[in-house]
Amino acid sequence: MRLLIRPAQYAALAAYLLFLGFPLLWLISASVKSSAELNSLSVSLLPQQWHWENYSQALDRQGLVRSASNSLVVALVSTALVIVIALPASYVLARVRGKVRMAGVTWILVSQVFPVVLVVLPLFLVLRTFGLTDSLVGLVLVHTTYMLPFALWMLQGYVASVPVELEEAGSVDGASRFTVLRSIVFPLLTPGIVATAMFSFVASWNEFFFALVLLQSPENYTLPITLKMFIGGEGKVALGPLAAGAVLAAIPSIVFFTLLRRRLTSGLMAGAVKG
Repeated sequence: MRLLIRPAQYAALAAYLLFLGFPLLWLISASVKSSAELNSLSVSLLPQQWHWENYSQALDRQGLVRSASNSLVVALVSTALVIVIALPASYVLARVRGKVRMAGVTWILVSQVFPVVLVVLPLFLVLRTFGLTDSLVGLVLVHTTYMLPFALWMLQGYVASVPVELEEAGSVDGASRFTVLRSIVFPLLTPGIVATAMFSFVASWNEFFFALVLLQSPENYTLPITLKMFIGGEGKVALGPLAAGAVLAAIPSIVFFTLLRRRLTSGLMAGAVKG
């Protein structure tokens, strides 16, 4: 019986990975199919004929490279701002007791209650007052505001898991408060910082509604807005180029996850050793 447990575990893991990866495989398959094959009633994972023109059409049709650059700038700057603001604020939320913590937790919870459609109009009016409605700067500020509560909630949980005794030991050894935070606390928070950065980047990269409301100029469009342009005015969808554009849009997120994966692993190992 025990000899069957390990193969069954591997089979279950393979089935789970196939379940998760099947939509991506289907998207890649659709990106190299012709329009006639995509609109036909026959369904097959492998294309009958490889139609690589979909990628050239996706790159040339709506300025996909320019919008991808805009999305990359907005996502990276928003993620950096979220981490810079949330890291010290989460430390305060996790360590300070009393009215300050209660006010912070209340703000986080209340901010998650209201739907996006209720806050988009006030945000639009505020940004219009400062002339930031049709700009990437305004979109960065909106994304930072939108992602900050969840980032705070994530990071304060990681801060709370760091024993206070480590900070007290550093202070007893003569280290200053800043040295304790920089050399002891923040290195142990590396997994939390990386996980929060991953979430913030993907949330900003995929965000559609705020960009749709705030951006009017085609040169400022982000990638989700540009992909929407593959749908014609009469509802006719260019399925091949749209699938190709979606595949290209997924590449930066995969690269970002790959680059931060090592930092996440090293942070977990550092936390295990120092803890």
